[in-house]
Amino acid sequence: MAAASWAVSSLFSAPPAQRLGAFAFSRWRMLFASVILWSLALAGGGWRDLDAAAVGLLGLSGLIGIFIGDTALFACMNRLGPRRSGVLFATHAVFSAFLARLFLGEVIRGWALAGSASLVGGVMLAVLWGKREDESHGWEQTRGRLVVGVLLGLVAALCQSVATLMLKPLMATGLDAISASAVRMSLALSAHGVLLASGWAGARAKAPLRAKDALLTFLSAAVAMVLGMTLILYAMRHGQAGLVAIFSSLTPVLLLPLLWAVYRRRPAVGAWFGASLAVAGTALIFLA
Repeated sequence: MAAASWAVSSLFSAPPAQRLGAFAFSRWRMLFASVILWSLALAGGGWRDLDAAAVGLLGLSGLIGIFIGDTALFACMNRLGPRRSGVLFATHAVFSAFLARLFLGEVIRGWALAGSASLVGGVMLAVLWGKREDESHGWEQTRGRLVVGVLLGLVAALCQSVATLMLKPLMATGLDAISASAVRMSLALSAHGVLLASGWAGARAKAPLRAKDALLTFLSAAVAMVLGMTLILYAMRHGQAGLVAIFSSLTPVLLLPLLWAVYRRRPAVGAWFGASLAVAGTALIFLA
């Protein structure tokens, strides 16, 4: 469900992100998400479970995963485009499985291991082979040094893994997921505010926020950052951290039918093959 939320939100995100710029769009999206999350947390009373230690860990997770990770991912997308950056970011599932084994003692065995490999490999192939022969877009070009773009993509994936896994022990205590998401979002938003206040030109908005931009950004925040990220934290409470990360990497595959339905863009043959592998891998994990 979290992966599906992120796939749906990408349809809302593209227009305002292109018009406002990556940093301004992220800042507005985090602001809307923080308002929604804190409203829910205050109404539900889950904020009472927060203590100084939990807030510190959640804040660190937000800085690593949302602020640094998202910034690195946007920088990677600017250099390599969304398709190739998507392949690199999908490696967060591999990082998560390895780190969960190393630090949490979680081991994926048997059919679950085979299914995980099929799922992650299928996602990567669906994105890597997702370009049709008749498509030629500026996003397919490499801007700057290729190695820098690759490193940025891997940094984004690693930050996503670390930020999520470090919350597994905390979420296992029964901490309210909505309040936890609110703290993470607020600290990441604060870091973005500091970056803007520093005077760095890249953090400024490319255009003023229009009503349509605000609506689409609000919808993106509600679906991706409020619903999607909160679902991930709930999943961390009940399941293996490595498998949670692997399932969450399905977003690019779930996006394929959405793009076809909304933009009438039929996926390439390679994308179908990769998606089939991902679906087969998911089935193997459920059957394990």
